[in-house]
Amino acid sequence: MNRRALILSVLALASAGFGGAAWLATRPALTAADRLPPEKFEALARPYSPVLGPKEAPVTIVEFFDPACETCRAFHPIVKDIMEEHGAAVRLVIRYTPFHGEGSEEAIRVLEAARMQGVYEKVMEAILREQPRWASHGAPEPDLILRIAGRAGLDISEARKQMLLPDITAILNQDRADVAAMGVTKTPGFFVNGRPLEPFGEEPLRRLVAAEVAATRS
Repeated sequence: MNRRALILSVLALASAGFGGAAWLATRPALTAADRLPPEKFEALARPYSPVLGPKEAPVTIVEFFDPACETCRAFHPIVKDIMEEHGAAVRLVIRYTPFHGEGSEEAIRVLEAARMQGVYEKVMEAILREQPRWASHGAPEPDLILRIAGRAGLDISEARKQMLLPDITAILNQDRADVAAMGVTKTPGFFVNGRPLEPFGEEPLRRLVAAEVAATRS
């Protein structure tokens, strides 16, 4: 099965997502106050979603992420530091949340092309580092994104074709639907093993991840 058929079949199979038995079996028990409604587990993460870190890590940070979001950019090194601190215990799942319009969507399409080419993390680092250049909310310049990604190792000629693939449009459409289903209204939005980050902030995120890691070892 080719990549396009695989992604489209995954999108069609609602029972195959993170909301299934595997997710429920591996995450620590939630209190009644913490528990997500059952219908939201499926929308929390999808099998096609980008994963950074060990794929079998027992603790999953899900980040609703907009590459044009200044706060997402600020939290990127924080999340990396948390992952490095906990090593093989933590992974990151990215959900696309294009709240800033054309620039956000263009950056997401570039990131997906980079994933196809095996340079996803390098391109993400470059796009976030150069975000002030291309994502100015007063005068965005999405045309810069490809050039920035090219300097990070992306084959621009190939990427121009990949960015138009129906697979990427399907991912964007499903992520938009899941953002709405989860009630996410701002970025970044974090969930750790299904627990929403409340209150928002660096220290609450560090504490929540540490608690989840400890729970998996007890």
